[in-house]
Amino acid sequence: MAGFGNGTRRYPRSRGRMGSRTGPDRATLGIVGLVCAIAGFFALGIILGPAAIVCGWLAMGRSWAGSRPVPALVAVALGAIDTLLAIIWLAGATGTGNGLL
Repeated sequence: MAGFGNGTRRYPRSRGRMGSRTGPDRATLGIVGLVCAIAGFFALGIILGPAAIVCGWLAMGRSWAGSRPVPALVAVALGAIDTLLAIIWLAGATGTGNGLL
């Protein structure tokens, strides 16, 4: 029956090769998220914190189920802390004068 064009030579995805390899893989995203989270403690936490959360979430495969790589989980946790501290710092920088003084 392979003579009717149903062979597997033209369809490499049928043998377990799924997805393209053009984007960054999950391990790289986890490390990038971890670096963003650590750098966010020192500078630009309001930008690097959410970036770390996004990179960590994508590195975990956009799911909490299953096994999670440690750098991705740490990136999400530290990114959330970075973002929270940056928001508190920005709220404290505005003061309580409401712009009257």
